[in-house]
Amino acid sequence: MGTLHLMRALLVVNPAATTTSARTRDVLTHALASDLKLEVVATEYRGHARDIARGAVEDGAADLVIALGGDGTVNEVVNGLLHHGPDPDHLPRLAVVPGGSTNVFARALGLPNDVVEATGALLDLLHQGSERTVGLGLASGSPGSEDAEVPARWFTFTAGFGFDAGIVGRVEQQRERGKRSTHALYVRQVVRQFVKEQHRRRGTITLEQPGEDPVEGLVLSIVCNTAPWTYLGNRPLYAAPEASFDTALDLLGLSRLTSAAVSRYGTQLLTSSPERGPRGKHAVTRHDVTGFTLHSQVPQPFQMDGDHLGLRTSVSFTGVRRALRVIA
Repeated sequence: MGTLHLMRALLVVNPAATTTSARTRDVLTHALASDLKLEVVATEYRGHARDIARGAVEDGAADLVIALGGDGTVNEVVNGLLHHGPDPDHLPRLAVVPGGSTNVFARALGLPNDVVEATGALLDLLHQGSERTVGLGLASGSPGSEDAEVPARWFTFTAGFGFDAGIVGRVEQQRERGKRSTHALYVRQVVRQFVKEQHRRRGTITLEQPGEDPVEGLVLSIVCNTAPWTYLGNRPLYAAPEASFDTALDLLGLSRLTSAAVSRYGTQLLTSSPERGPRGKHAVTRHDVTGFTLHSQVPQPFQMDGDHLGLRTSVSFTGVRRALRVIA
């Protein structure tokens, strides 16, 4: 990628990132600026990182876009970079410095979860010219549904439709009220969402896949673009252990939400590994699927990369291989 100090890099900083202080961000900025021709822009509103990254593509102003923030910031930057579609040979490269509470995408790429260590690792990777091309997921409103006009949006590691997306929404509400994003907070919201939903003995979600019979009655559906699916502290959780940045999309669906089922599959998630994920007669799994649609008889919560996007009745998913070049 040429001499580093000639590389035009745009650092997109989320000043509200959970685990970074202003002083830490200044130190990291100076470290990056010592090796790169660096421009720094701080986000000011939701969606701003997307707008900044899109502008960098359209202006041809950057060889590298660095996202300093959590998974939400990364998601926005990726959507800005790919606004006109994937073109990995001509788009700026993406680099990530993790500054959020979970940082699934950065950790899945093998970066340290500590922001200072990750900056050092990123500079080492840049000096080595180390990069890879990753696949991404794309979600859009299904043609003919009431969500047909919803704009398509890319995701880097996961999307959820149903029960798990409801948990994400609850956590977001608590954080907006000033609660810290802790693992205890997530567990409390899991319990509350279960209490709310447990009257439903059968789910309302249907999986439709070209050339396959529909699968009805799903309570939740987790779409994975990589493994692990998420982290509980330092413990990785594998909803779809075979998911990979090098393949299309994987899916885990569950068709039962009784106390026994929640206990069983919750335990399987907590003890999951790269070799073994949730399994059983109420679990529906798919691996390396390029396209499918999830419909629901009633509106369901929807999330992408940990960002709650409201209620949807129908979402179409596409796995796009080799969508974007990243420093890793």
